Amino acid sequence: MLKQHLQFKLSQKLSPQQIQLMKLIQLPTQAFEQRLKQELEENPALESGKEELEDTSDEYDDVYDNESDSETISAEDINIDDYLSDDEVPDYRTQSNNYSADDDEKSVPYASGTTFNQYLINQLNTVYLSDEEWAIAEFLVGSVDESGYIRRPISDILDDLAFTQNVFTDEETIKKVLSIVQELDPPGVAARSLEECLIIQLERKELNPSIELAISILKKSFEQFTKKHYKKLTQKHNVTEEELKEAISEIEKLNPKPGGSYSGNNRIIEHVVPDFSIRIVEGELELSLNGRNAPELHVSREYSNMLKGYKESKDKTKSQKDTVMFIKQKLDAAKWFIDAIRQRQQTLFITMNTIMHYQEEYFLTGDERNLRPMILKDIADEIDMDVSTVSRVANSKYVDTPYGTKLIKEYFSESMKNEQGEDVSTREIKKILETVIKNEEKRKPLTDDKLAAILKEKGYPIARRTVAKYREQLAIPVARLRKEI
Repeated sequence: MLKQHLQFKLSQKLSPQQIQLMKLIQLPTQAFEQRLKQELEENPALESGKEELEDTSDEYDDVYDNESDSETISAEDINIDDYLSDDEVPDYRTQSNNYSADDDEKSVPYASGTTFNQYLINQLNTVYLSDEEWAIAEFLVGSVDESGYIRRPISDILDDLAFTQNVFTDEETIKKVLSIVQELDPPGVAARSLEECLIIQLERKELNPSIELAISILKKSFEQFTKKHYKKLTQKHNVTEEELKEAISEIEKLNPKPGGSYSGNNRIIEHVVPDFSIRIVEGELELSLNGRNAPELHVSREYSNMLKGYKESKDKTKSQKDTVMFIKQKLDAAKWFIDAIRQRQQTLFITMNTIMHYQEEYFLTGDERNLRPMILKDIADEIDMDVSTVSRVANSKYVDTPYGTKLIKEYFSESMKNEQGEDVSTREIKKILETVIKNEEKRKPLTDDKLAAILKEKGYPIARRTVAKYREQLAIPVARLRKEI
């Protein structure tokens, strides 16, 4: 037997406006501009730029306060007067007070140019090849990746030529054509390995004893060279340390990614646009939000006139009622978006201002050792906001400081206690670790155990595995790979 009963429960749900705000807060300046452009294209009721204030009205202030479900509202239920009040200056326009003027050029010109593969094909046009050789060469060029390598075995290329190009040949012919392709510029292109790439580049140079020794090392002792076993190299090739040093110097001048040297290679380049700017004015910190985050927006006057026309119309047709519903939706969407942008500006400014004052000593001096331990919760508690909101502000956003443009989340770090029991930032320890490694004797680099001992002497008792973790985060290799002659 079925039983029916009522159950009441409370649940929290984000409104569409709150979701929209959270998404906007997370966007950095460039992505925000794209989102703004998209909204302007999709919503004809939203316009950018300053609005002429003649007969301007605050068409829809708080119109949605008492409406819970727009889909159930008919045209007769809409109070047109709520959308057509008589305020002279609209309060829904965003303002750019306390934000930088941002006079920088907003558009970045890009050169067109040809692709890397087309650049190689153009060079092939100057080489005499038979029809079969041309087909093979063209296929090989098409197999070159953006770094300049062919990373496929000759046997696979042989099969692909037969199945996709209907070219039946043998491995010797492919290798012969490959040697022709490897003569193209930039030097080292179409190599099948790093070893082959470096050798090709060396063989294109004018030979001398150092280059000949470098070629010999790469051909006969590549593994020992990569592992920096210099003592074994001097013994195997019967050379002095000075001769080995000169040969290694020749190798270090080479380009391990020849494809990256092609200036016409149209790769996507990310241009960092600071979202904030911090300046020191008369010994005090001054924060400004990038002006591109504070656009001038207003609602289309044409839509306001449409509502006036509907209100003054005596005979309201079904078509007019459908139109006024459409207008209402677009007006509400425009107002929500403008309000969300205003709230975004306030949230960004308040959060970054708190971070700036929290790390005031660092921003005044530029010394990373003055960075205080700071986690998201510290800032969230200061501004009485959720941790997720602070995370969205710090994510993918940059601040222009007197010491360079920095990623905001780099200022967040965990804390640990030194020997005096004081909380210090892990960034401070990493900076000291980086300085110690920079000043070490390169002939005998310090191991992680020795680095841990040095840090302990400086008052930072951390384990060897922690030193290894910090070293990896700093992209510093192990001691053996830091060794120099």
